[in-house]
Amino acid sequence: MKPIRIGTRGSKLALYQAYHISDLLAKSNLQSEIVIIETKGDRILDVAISKIGSKGVFTEELEIQLAEGAIDIAVHSAKDMQSSLPDGFEIIAFTEREKPNDVIISDSDTIAYRNKNQPLLLGTSSTRRVATLRHYYPHIKTVEVRGNLQTRIAKMESGQCDALLLAYAGVHRMGYDHLIRHVLELDEFTPAVGQGSIAVEASSQMEGELKASITKSVHHTDTGYCLQAERAYLKMLDGGCSIPIFGLATLSGDTLQLNGGIVRLDGSEKISLSVSGEKIDAEAVGRELAHKVIAAGGDEILKEIKSTLNK
Repeated sequence: MKPIRIGTRGSKLALYQAYHISDLLAKSNLQSEIVIIETKGDRILDVAISKIGSKGVFTEELEIQLAEGAIDIAVHSAKDMQSSLPDGFEIIAFTEREKPNDVIISDSDTIAYRNKNQPLLLGTSSTRRVATLRHYYPHIKTVEVRGNLQTRIAKMESGQCDALLLAYAGVHRMGYDHLIRHVLELDEFTPAVGQGSIAVEASSQMEGELKASITKSVHHTDTGYCLQAERAYLKMLDGGCSIPIFGLATLSGDTLQLNGGIVRLDGSEKISLSVSGEKIDAEAVGRELAHKVIAAGGDEILKEIKSTLNK
């Protein structure tokens, strides 16, 4: 059997994730090799993601290689996956989720983000994080900081910002735990859908036995239920990674709880709701939350956000 060709972006974090998948496959005696592919989101670093286009920024080129048969699977951060995949592609596995929180990292140990009297400039490329900061902590200023984690840290150290607002998962995987100054509360900073998990994408034409073998080796069942609910919620709201939509599902036994909502770009309003149901009905739970958010005024907020981002 030929090695499974794993397509990935070339950053250290992306490669970490690809090798993690490779290690999981190896435990099932499945050989693999890594194929590095550059994406639009990697090439264009001087423009906000919302201006490049919110869908497929980090996935499109990998999907082209999947379609052409140059790779067998593509590995992504689950939070980078658009809510509706193009025809001919499917997600066949989600890894066990890392702690989903956002964190503030800095080389200074005096960062006090709740202190309104202490000026603070945070670096982030996320509209969700910026809007959430504006809602809860309007005294904090933000600056667009893009690039891989090492590049962002270098920009922080050069004085472009005091600290960075990032996902715990990436910081932890890259060994920067010593720079974490604050782990942010999930009820305030509910993460992006999928944050903390790694997604494995394949062509819908992949041979059934190979697909089953990869899924069995990599997929974490409980995380799968959670992301099924989160992604169904995101899909109904038609949210890309530039829309400040948030959602996090958790499991307790067979009961799934999904917390999620949306926040205006200026932070003036945040809708945050919760629903629960059986894990086997995960997609229905996601759709239920979407209906509730829309009914609570989320549709108006979405229209305003999309209009603003398209200007």
